[in-house]
Amino acid sequence: MSIKIEMLRCFRAVADHGSLAEAAVVLGRTPSAVSMMLKQFEDHVGAPLFETARKSRVTALGQQVQDETRRELEHFDRTVATIEGLSRAELGYVRLAVTPSLAQSVLPPILQRFLADHPKVRVDMRDMDSATVQQELQAERADIGLASLGALPGLDAHRLFTDRFGVLCRDDHPLARDWDRLGWQDLSDIPFIANGLCDQIRDAGFQPILAGARLMVRNTASLLGLVRAGVGVTILPRLVVSPETHGLAFLPLADTDARREVWMISQPHHGLPPAARALVAAIRAANLQSDG
Repeated sequence: MSIKIEMLRCFRAVADHGSLAEAAVVLGRTPSAVSMMLKQFEDHVGAPLFETARKSRVTALGQQVQDETRRELEHFDRTVATIEGLSRAELGYVRLAVTPSLAQSVLPPILQRFLADHPKVRVDMRDMDSATVQQELQAERADIGLASLGALPGLDAHRLFTDRFGVLCRDDHPLARDWDRLGWQDLSDIPFIANGLCDQIRDAGFQPILAGARLMVRNTASLLGLVRAGVGVTILPRLVVSPETHGLAFLPLADTDARREVWMISQPHHGLPPAARALVAAIRAANLQSDG
């Protein structure tokens, strides 16, 4: 007969309490059942573990077995608690790949609530451009991706929202004063800073402006800093520019219907760990609204 975890619990209870009757109460079993299981354990060990039939004192071997039993049961209980915590999304690790603009403008309130509701879950969020988000998802190095991608084969996809593009410039720039009377052609002689989202604008009037850009910046914080410093203007979606973005003006494009689509792409639901499933649910529950 092999040693079972119940035998270890039985032996530990008797050794800790020095009495079959008290151990039986702790274990929720009858004294005779405890006595029988303890005998099976001693038979397997092949030596007595208690000095007397009253089980009030352990032998020298019993003391060593008691120490080992305590360590094993504590390890077993921790393992069970971890497994149960993982299954309930109370514990876990989520790998999140997201574009910089979404990391700054959309995710902070969602992650704040999620981490408060799941205090033992860790989230590894890495920002990158949309193409790299796709690569990380397809290589299974990310559980969830937020980017302007659209549906991808073999992955779950959910469109979160859309927002319109506009020109971003300093709030004292001449464009900000006269924008309601201007269009694409009025950007042709102004230094333009390209960014990773510009490829989503297909308007013919924008293509010469994009082709003439001498500076490409993919990080949103760096891009905003350069525009604020007067290095040039750029084009970004509306929700990238928060009301707290001081010193900058967002000028909606009147002569285009170009919009950014933001998608949440994740590994198939059945393959996601519970913590990642919980974060997917939290992002969807945020019910992000499209502008305009």
